[in-house]
Amino acid sequence: MIFANLSKRCLITACLCLGILPSAQAEQPHVTRSHGYHPFGDLKYPADFKHLDYVNPDAPKGGSITLFGNGTFDSLNPYILKGISPADTPGIQMYGVTELGDSLLMGSQPHNPLGDEAGAAYGLIADWIEYPEDRSWCIFHLRDGARFHDGEPIRADDVVFSFNTLREQGHPEYSLRLVDVASVEAIDPQTVRFTFSEARRDLPLIVGAIPILPKHYWEKHDFTRTTLEPPVSSGPYRVSDISGGKKVVFERVEDYWAKDLPVNRGRYNFDKVIFEFYRDADVGFESFKSGGYDLHYTYSSKRWATAFNFAAMNDGRVLRAEIPHRIPRPVQAFFFNTRRAPFDDQRVRKAASLLFDFEWSNRNLFANAYTRTVSWFPNSPYRASQSATDAEKALLAPLTSALPDDYFSADITPPVNDGSGQIRDRMREALTLLKESGWQMQGNKLVNSEGKPLRFTVLNYHNPGIYRILAPWFRNLKRLGIEADYREVDPAAYKQKLDHFEYDVVLFVLPMRDYPGPELKDYFLSDSANISGSRNLAGISDPIVDHLVNTALSAATENDYTQALQALDRRLRYQHYGVLNYHIRHHRIAWWDKFARPPEPIPFGLGLDTWWMKE
Repeated sequence: MIFANLSKRCLITACLCLGILPSAQAEQPHVTRSHGYHPFGDLKYPADFKHLDYVNPDAPKGGSITLFGNGTFDSLNPYILKGISPADTPGIQMYGVTELGDSLLMGSQPHNPLGDEAGAAYGLIADWIEYPEDRSWCIFHLRDGARFHDGEPIRADDVVFSFNTLREQGHPEYSLRLVDVASVEAIDPQTVRFTFSEARRDLPLIVGAIPILPKHYWEKHDFTRTTLEPPVSSGPYRVSDISGGKKVVFERVEDYWAKDLPVNRGRYNFDKVIFEFYRDADVGFESFKSGGYDLHYTYSSKRWATAFNFAAMNDGRVLRAEIPHRIPRPVQAFFFNTRRAPFDDQRVRKAASLLFDFEWSNRNLFANAYTRTVSWFPNSPYRASQSATDAEKALLAPLTSALPDDYFSADITPPVNDGSGQIRDRMREALTLLKESGWQMQGNKLVNSEGKPLRFTVLNYHNPGIYRILAPWFRNLKRLGIEADYREVDPAAYKQKLDHFEYDVVLFVLPMRDYPGPELKDYFLSDSANISGSRNLAGISDPIVDHLVNTALSAATENDYTQALQALDRRLRYQHYGVLNYHIRHHRIAWWDKFARPPEPIPFGLGLDTWWMKE
């Protein structure tokens, strides 16, 4: 790189002598070099910042925290489709320690979000990033001191190896995320260049977020196999102990190479982070009450409202709080598998959706704790308006012939019921849709032209609290002659069926980032519909969705990006790919009173990595 710059300076000198520099300079693209990256705007933190604003930079190190894991694990390789790693446990990534490998940038990963700045990322392994205005390529320069836990330096060859290995042999999500990278090359031992097949503003974030693997380790080990041997890595923690799929201990690396970087000061304060795994959430909560683990993140409104009257809570040894945040909420839904009947028919999907009575459930089951999810981008600016804007219509102008006449005027908002449980109007509307799609009432059942009844099964892993959510919906479906039941399987079987789309309907939660990027391809793009392990759970294969996803990802301005996502939201809602459930806008957590934390809540994360032991 240095020699390249010297050569460039020599060329410039020669051009000056020949009098040709002005025209040559005019043709040069504008290139930005920065300590961080944001796809659309300026960075909050300057190049010389000392620490993140929301941390205590002088927080003491020491002690341990024990957390809850739901299910089990059989592998410590989270990068492949085979096996179940601790990182596969629902919700576990929000605690911030399940990814052991550092990345080029910090801030855009699910396990390591930037707590006070949406969409941004700052240098971690890389001390700077360079990119042109069109984002057709980017260059990362690696820090001198970056190294793996075994002391080997992190070099550009490791970055190239990681990219190729993850894309070719890793979990399918990597091939989907990285499909638009045309090439990666090591310019010198500390400089790596990514060239993109299409210019997109999110691509520097995507390649900056991949975990960097040690080439020297994995060349001697089979990357495609599950393993309970902790691999060599580079992050603030390493796995120090495991116990038969029931327990995993993450130990803080004392000589962690990046511990004093501005992005890490005041973070990762516990010497040990221990996860205790429970197959049954109710059993797990009983363990928490007696001190079996230290912090309980509550998803259940019923538990939050009724289950905290126990001795340690009453005498102050356990604290609890509702901590507000501005995190775009995950999409929890009953996803219809459109790869198979009867949900390959949009009218059947809409009819089944109409029979979900959120207001009754919220009043009788959830103590009115939830907000109905009406958008595929909850708690974000990407919700489609009821009436389409002129900009949205212009965006879809090339595809107008493929749209139904009522597309831009249709009511895409779920109906609001009175909470009484009486939804006769919705049932009449649903029955009309079902008759239009060929289903007829025969006795007390809906049957098709072949006399086969309309029935389906909802799949989920073992979670006793789920059925009470499904029961009211099932009751309404049965009143209309639809047979619905629920199948519970163990976590391993659940993952297998999920990866291979072996279900009619599945209850799942899809996380959404502040600036949704590669996950849009994984969730919605036609290319992902039949790739094992993708999270296109509904099997969406729709050229209009493809167009809107690609338009959003290639947007040149934040306004264009927002309009494309709003149009995508309308399309997904119009097609009724799932029954959107509900969400809350705060964390509900309880913890044993032995920890301290920064006084202000973090807008875009839980922030557990900023807590520390009380002295």
